[in-house]
Amino acid sequence: MHTNYYFLRLLAPALTQALAGYRVATCFSQEKDELVLGLTNGAAEFWLKAQLSAAFPALALPETFHRARQNSVDLLPDLLGREVGQVDALPQDRILQFTFTDGATLLLKLFGPRPNAIFRPTLDAPAELFHQRYTADADILPLLPTAAPDTGTRSHEADPLRRYSALSDLPARYLRAHGYDAVPLPQREELVQAVIRQLEQPAHFYIVLLDGRTRLSLLPLGEVLQALPAADPIATLREFVPLFLSRRAYETEMRQVRQTLEKRAEEASTSAQMARTRRHALEHTAGYRQTADLIMAHLSQIPVGAAQVEVVDFYQDNQPRIIKLKPTETPQRTAQNLYRKAKNQQIELQQLSQRIEQRETEAFWCLERLEELADLADLRTLRTWRKQHGLDPATQAKATSNELPFKVFTDSGFTILVGRNAQNNDLLTQKYAHKDDLWLHAKDVSGSHVVIRHRSGQPVPEPVVERAAQLAAWYSRRQHDSLCPVTVTPKKFVRKPKGAAPGAVVVERERVVLVVPGNPFERVGA
Repeated sequence: MHTNYYFLRLLAPALTQALAGYRVATCFSQEKDELVLGLTNGAAEFWLKAQLSAAFPALALPETFHRARQNSVDLLPDLLGREVGQVDALPQDRILQFTFTDGATLLLKLFGPRPNAIFRPTLDAPAELFHQRYTADADILPLLPTAAPDTGTRSHEADPLRRYSALSDLPARYLRAHGYDAVPLPQREELVQAVIRQLEQPAHFYIVLLDGRTRLSLLPLGEVLQALPAADPIATLREFVPLFLSRRAYETEMRQVRQTLEKRAEEASTSAQMARTRRHALEHTAGYRQTADLIMAHLSQIPVGAAQVEVVDFYQDNQPRIIKLKPTETPQRTAQNLYRKAKNQQIELQQLSQRIEQRETEAFWCLERLEELADLADLRTLRTWRKQHGLDPATQAKATSNELPFKVFTDSGFTILVGRNAQNNDLLTQKYAHKDDLWLHAKDVSGSHVVIRHRSGQPVPEPVVERAAQLAAWYSRRQHDSLCPVTVTPKKFVRKPKGAAPGAVVVERERVVLVVPGNPFERVGA
């Protein structure tokens, strides 16, 4: 609530008293979205820094400020030398108005999405905007001394909580925590009026931790970190803003890590469940081998060119069963193909069992890491822990994505590169891939080269290899197959013969994994 009307209405008279006799000595900016005012009364100085960024609009009041020699630009030259007369909070709004003794005004609009500073040398002069792209802000007029007070109520709203425009999310949460939704309308009105009285005359200003974020509140909510005297809003801002800025990076990274782990745990659990469902289906339906055995056992009963045959299924208590055939193919050939599929089916069952174990292990690992987050109390500890567990920020991967001419994916801290065409495959394998990188390709068909970047001292986990193999299968001619064999080998065992066509290589040593073709990163916007 550091930009909320109920806090600004308490801050405004405190600033009026503190700035009596002060004139603007300097006005400049040395960072994006920053407006700095230096004021003096001849004997002392007062610094005011408006942070006008959409991410965190705020009014900081540092006790000292050292202007940089470089990357600093003077702003609002007509503001210099003017003496502060009064500071006001615009009724029911997040705008703080500085009125100078000669009638000039400076409005600090502290809206989250579009903060701005609006200066007028006189009431009828055109507005000078800090953020000139917000042209509509030129229509915001300063508060006149004779203006009638605005109660901020919306008479057409039945819900008392919605009638007061300046009530922010924190008072609403406070009311709901105290049974607001469970009582009838007359009692709701009483609760709202009681909270407004608290906001107008708070017992304390509270720095709280709520939903993993540090907030300034006029009501006790969440975990109260500090309770500060309500009589000194200037000291409160000087305490809150530096604390918020120091904790913002920690809280942001903590949320990122938590979301990443929760997403990975959910995806791993879902993948394991899908693999269990597929394995159950394979284990409880008539397999290819049984069908092939029945065809071979009844060869004498199958006419030439038959499209189907009814046989006695000795695997199912001698029940009759109809087997479909290809009229253009001999029964022996059909059985041979079914035996080959049966072999692949056995391999698939083994792969599914391995996938279930790996994905369940990954989900459990993520849940264990989530439990550890509660013990990481500061940014340095969090970053050390994040690096230790391979959960580094993806900034390097994003930069790589912008620079490299390949499809780029990231998985568990590993970067996966996918070639776009034959010439691009050559570029990836021959120029960009390191000898210790893992190289993947759909077996015996044309398709993209896929490379998993090597990380020193960290072997590539099998789930990462599996997902990279899915990419290799997806970006190949086997894209629509139910199961695709994929070659996996260190890049040092891949060479390009002299005179070979673009994208053509020879693999000297390999292992093969069977995967279902797909892009496992599509759901997360890769």
